Amino acid sequence: MPGAILDIDGTLVDSNYLHAATWQRALRDHGYEVPAWVIHRRIGMGGDKLVAAAAGEQAEHRHGDAIRELEGRLFAELIEQVRPLPGASALVESLAEHGLEVVLSSSAPREQVEHYLGLLDITGVVSAWTSADDVKETKPEPDLVQAALARMRDPRDAVMIGDSVWDGHAAARAGVPFLAVRSGGISDQELSGAGAQAVLRDAAELCERLDVVLGALAPVAT
Repeated sequence: MPGAILDIDGTLVDSNYLHAATWQRALRDHGYEVPAWVIHRRIGMGGDKLVAAAAGEQAEHRHGDAIRELEGRLFAELIEQVRPLPGASALVESLAEHGLEVVLSSSAPREQVEHYLGLLDITGVVSAWTSADDVKETKPEPDLVQAALARMRDPRDAVMIGDSVWDGHAAARAGVPFLAVRSGGISDQELSGAGAQAVLRDAAELCERLDVVLGALAPVAT
């Protein structure tokens, strides 16, 4: 059974810009003024990497854990504003109906992933999911993709679908082909540069073009 590994934030749910705002607030409250665009371009990384990437190693060393804790609390206050992206649930259901084993791979904490599963109403469709709590390092390291592969019954053939360059880097390091959507706010050029074999508008367009997914499937070393 071939598999599809799906990112969540920016791919299935419209949360990237809310995350950018809460990370900016958390950084500012600890004395770091970081423009929103700088943070947005790092959404898709896990929180273990984002502070240093956005504000520098000194910020991570001095306040990394406190910033992550505050961002988590701030985002929890906004999570009810997150809505599914167009075609998100239909994409997951169509992939499963076409015989693909669907596993979600997110850098978000477990409680956020579980919230999104309920929001999308796909708990009975996906085979498994991973979160930041399951790995030592998050994207762009390959750990989350490798954890998703480990949860598949037969991980020899799989494709990664995501919205950020960090998804692409993680997929490449895990030896998995990468398809991208623009719904996270990243350009076609950047996504292609991160290894995307194809870039589509969003989950709705990808749902209409499942041939792109099937065409990207390739053997994965286990």
